[in-house]
Amino acid sequence: MEKKLRTKDKILQASIALFNEVGERQVTTNHIAAHLGISPGNLYYHFRNKEDIVRQIFKEYAKLLETRIKPPSAEKEALDALAEYLDVVFELMWRFHFFYANLPDILARDIALQQDYARVQQGVLERVISVLKALKAKAVIEIADEDITGFAHSIKLLVTFWISYLKTQAPDKPINQASVYQGVLKVLLLFKPYATAHALPRISNLQQHYANLAGADQTS
Repeated sequence: MEKKLRTKDKILQASIALFNEVGERQVTTNHIAAHLGISPGNLYYHFRNKEDIVRQIFKEYAKLLETRIKPPSAEKEALDALAEYLDVVFELMWRFHFFYANLPDILARDIALQQDYARVQQGVLERVISVLKALKAKAVIEIADEDITGFAHSIKLLVTFWISYLKTQAPDKPINQASVYQGVLKVLLLFKPYATAHALPRISNLQQHYANLAGADQTS
């Protein structure tokens, strides 16, 4: 039997859907209440304001990041760990793409959220570094130890602002899953200069896999 969602959870799901569809800036609590067919008072019983809703959505997002992006285990194939990281990050990016599309503005309006975001991102950085160290240990990439943290920051930079970049290039074009997976391809391009000779074919296979998801052609 399907579990019935609580009103609070319905509000969060509706908010995510509306924020993703038209942009967080354009949506008010009245829009959310009307979308659900509930009174504004019912919504305010669960959330004080829209910022409270956004903060709760971020908590859900952060929980998923922290539980699903884990340092690679000793027995895990290093490239599998990389593919798993990319899958999780870009799946969450798609699910919460309103947040990435307007990140500086959202954070600027909420100091508490800004602090939570910085804490969560530090944890993500540490996980990316652990993936890179595993890739180096398994001779998938060749990189100086002192460059690993900088490389991890470059990956995070691309991931964090990929959707914002897409919005600046085509403001009226909706974000879809294919355009999100194009970001995966850009991340893999960062790896290619560091790839060892024996790992390069597998990275190329990963590129083709994500190119298929993005609807891009890597063979021409």
